Amino acid sequence: MTAAGATPDLPADLTRASAADLAAGIAGGTVSAVEVAQAHLDRIAAVDPGDRGVHAFLHVSGDLALEQAAAVDAARAAGRTAASPLAGVPLALKDIVVQQGAPATAGSRILEGWMPPYDATVTTRLLEAGVVILGKTNLDEFAMGSSTENSAYGPSRNPWDLDRIPGGSGGGSAAALAAFEAPLAIGTDTGGSIRQPAAVTGTVGAKPTYGGVSRYGVIALASSLDQVGPCARTVLDTALLHEVIAGHDPRDSTSIPEPVPSVVDAVHRGRADGVAGMRIGVVRELGGEGYQPGVLDSFRAAVAALEAAGAEIVEVSCPHFRYGLAAYYLILPSECSSNLARFDAMRYGLRVEPAAGQPVSAETVMSATRGAGFGAEVKRRIILGTYALSAGYYDAYYGSAQKVRTLIKGDFDQAFGAAGGGAGCDVLVSPASPVTAFRLGEKVDDPLAMYLNDLATIPGSLAGIPAMSVPSGLAADTGLPVGLQIMAPALGEAAMYRVASAFETLYVAEHGSTVPLSVPELVVNP
Repeated sequence: MTAAGATPDLPADLTRASAADLAAGIAGGTVSAVEVAQAHLDRIAAVDPGDRGVHAFLHVSGDLALEQAAAVDAARAAGRTAASPLAGVPLALKDIVVQQGAPATAGSRILEGWMPPYDATVTTRLLEAGVVILGKTNLDEFAMGSSTENSAYGPSRNPWDLDRIPGGSGGGSAAALAAFEAPLAIGTDTGGSIRQPAAVTGTVGAKPTYGGVSRYGVIALASSLDQVGPCARTVLDTALLHEVIAGHDPRDSTSIPEPVPSVVDAVHRGRADGVAGMRIGVVRELGGEGYQPGVLDSFRAAVAALEAAGAEIVEVSCPHFRYGLAAYYLILPSECSSNLARFDAMRYGLRVEPAAGQPVSAETVMSATRGAGFGAEVKRRIILGTYALSAGYYDAYYGSAQKVRTLIKGDFDQAFGAAGGGAGCDVLVSPASPVTAFRLGEKVDDPLAMYLNDLATIPGSLAGIPAMSVPSGLAADTGLPVGLQIMAPALGEAAMYRVASAFETLYVAEHGSTVPLSVPELVVNP
């Protein structure tokens, strides 16, 4: 770990350095931003393409990335202050966040080749901070899935085992991190699409408080759930990226007009002070049936480590969590059926003419285009959502699901609050995913089995609270990564990052490194 203000000794292979160390090296003149960008572009070219490649990226912006890196170097040569603590550091951008000069597909054929005419707020903040965007990463179509197998462009692969999934919907971003193709990534989390991929790839991913990061320029799935968040290989790198992208945006009506929590300071506090005096709740309902034994063993070891470090561990009950999966899979399809109605073949994206002999009209063109452009999972959720919102069923389905959502939020309030007999927890913890990475194709024909991968992450999404996954070792029964989920009250990111940093420090002290640094090299260099 490099001391504050010191220029780090960077490894010969720059792709193995942390984002914080790369930024310090660039600022100190040890290495140029162009050299760092080129090293990562070379790594992408070596391990990403081909039938046995990671396939984390849908589009690589090589020339654009090198131009951005050269601008950072020019600014440093001119003596200008670095735009941010991450100036010159490369990043992989999930292909649901728009960027001028790069295609935005959302993993769907219906947007194939579409070039957005503007930047998302997140993209603007990254570029203003001097972050170098390497390209756009793969995802389940319109972020609907837990494995990236729903991508119209083929699945991404887990660098730990190329026959296994890297999670979803943000599997491309997580795989890029685990394969050392980028030190930073952007994901979006609707029901766990940052946290579950982080868990199964041994990386770090954080979902901020709903409204904490602007959704302007993010292709919508479910507007009351979608949240952009930072992903990296260390907690500090994740926090540094969090502070770059977070903050109020008047172009997003759901954006919170509050200061960004100082999560980097919280990381340093976690390293220095640990978790002594903190009250950490273990959620009774997020474990047991449906959870892989190796995942539960890893989770129990993580809780024991936190307790040994001075945290007070209490068990809390959140009884309405058991209804979270059912409520989520009514709310999300309902909102996606509304949001995806904009893809009508009239304004942008794919346009398919009706079959020969059929009349050409708005309705027939729309039908032909949606039939060809949307994949099976997207169609399934549109049909379900349209039915749930239909006359006579709205209150019974969508309305009832929203009532359950309120009850789940009440469970969190009780767990975090001390008044009225509440548990008064600073954070809650659980496994981030009930299972480790499963094999490609194993669950693709069983939607319910696929949906169960979001069992632990959905409650936090429904309540809009911040939550993150940090590596907590390998499952003894599979030898694959496991993630510890840490959840905090709304706008409580500082507590969340403090615990995550403290746990990471404990893990490194015991094992010598974090999980990602142990990715088997032969797997990603076939």
